[in-house]
Formats: sequence, structure tokens, C-alpha cells
Amino acid sequence: MSNGTRHALGVVAGLLLPPLAAAGLWYGIGELSLQLAQTLRLSFIALGVLVATGILLALLIGSRLSPVASLLGGLAFVAVGALPFVELTTGARLLPSGLLPNPMRSGFQTLSYSGLHLVLGVALLVASVFPSRWRGRHRPEYPAQVGYEGAWEPAQSPAQSPAQSMAQSPYLPPQPPHQGPEDATRPMYRE
Repeated sequence: MSNGTRHALGVVAGLLLPPLAAAGLWYGIGELSLQLAQTLRLSFIALGVLVATGILLALLIGSRLSPVASLLGGLAFVAVGALPFVELTTGARLLPSGLLPNPMRSGFQTLSYSGLHLVLGVALLVASVFPSRWRGRHRPEYPAQVGYEGAWEPAQSPAQSPAQSMAQSPYLPPQPPHQGPEDATRPMYRE
């Protein structure tokens, strides 16, 4: 896959996955905390949503698509995570908690005021900083292999035939190269 394709897919993933991950976190944490507070029971749906959200975040952080995905997601989470601190310093109401249904609103407020949005955003940004993620995979260049004989040419020395280079193994003692028909009559090893 070319670098242009990787980065284009990274932009698409960076625009789609972070909102899904945020909604999953808000719902999962909100539903889990509300169920525990009201009925002292675990919500397995909320746990399943949190597991799926963890998988989405892992795809953003460790994906081979492109670091653009984690960069865009990190910027979005840092922006949402900075809102409570801006609210505290300016006194303005910036968090839109009235737009969300009850479990999501509870999870949103829990994540926002605890600083976990900021932590996730910084983790995603740091994951996109590594230079090795911006480069594509290195594909080794192989010589053109015309036929069976051509496949062995890079490994053989000029004095060896393909049969001799195949016969030499790292597990067997090295055999002297044959130089002509007169060598066939001499013993291979001295006594």
C-alpha cells in the first residue's frame, strides 16, 4: 500500500473512529456508573461497549494505516479535555451536557471533569509522533528471477556452480570447490 493511500485511509479513520470511541466511552462509563449506583448490578451491555471502545482506541493508537488517524483523534480528545479547565478559569459554560441523553451525559461529565479526555488525547498525540509510523513499510528489492538458475545467482560466488552452493550447508563441513576433471580422482581429505 502506498503512503498516499495509507494517509488517506488514516484521515478517514481519524474522522470516523474518534467520535465513535468518545460516544462508546460516554455511554459505557455513564451506563455502568448509573446501573451500579441505582441497582448495584453490572451492566454487561456497558461493559461490552467499553471493550469495543478499547478496541477502537487500540486501532487508533497502534494501527499501520497512518498516524494521521491518531493525530486527528488526539487533537479532538485534547480539545474536549481542555474545555473543563477553560470553564474553571473563565467561568463560562462550555460543556454541552444538555444535548446528550442521560447515560451519555453522565459519562461525558465523568470523563471531562476527571481529565480522562485530556489523558486519552495526549496518548493519541504521542502515538502519532514516532517517525517510523509516518514512513511506509520497507519492501526489499529482489533481483529479477528469470528462471530457476537466476534465483541462485546472487548467493553463489564466481568459482561455485549452483549445485555446489546448494550443497554447502552451515551444518556440514565446507567442501572444497571442484576446479576440473583432474580433481575428481584426488581424495577430498588428506589422511
